[in-house]
Amino acid sequence: MKIRVKVDEDLCIGAASCVTIKPDVFQLNDENKAIVLDPSNQTDCLQTYERWLEVTDDEYEQVLLAAQSCPTLAIYIFNEGGDQMFPEM
Repeated sequence: MKIRVKVDEDLCIGAASCVTIKPDVFQLNDENKAIVLDPSNQTDCLQTYERWLEVTDDEYEQVLLAAQSCPTLAIYIFNEGGDQMFPEM
């Protein structure tokens, strides 16, 4: 499954709950904001707030749990068709 994960840098407060749950996908940058990593490409050093990820069902559940743990709901997940899957609209 392919998903787009986006962190709203204006909403992110650097609580790092997403990092605790899924450190291979989320890390904090120098501004203490969550960035999205590509766990399948460890050499990609691009610090970005948005990224397409190819995930298994289990990996999707972990990314979703990380997004749900965010106290400000700053993490958005979209499906391949562009529909927002989290947070629900």
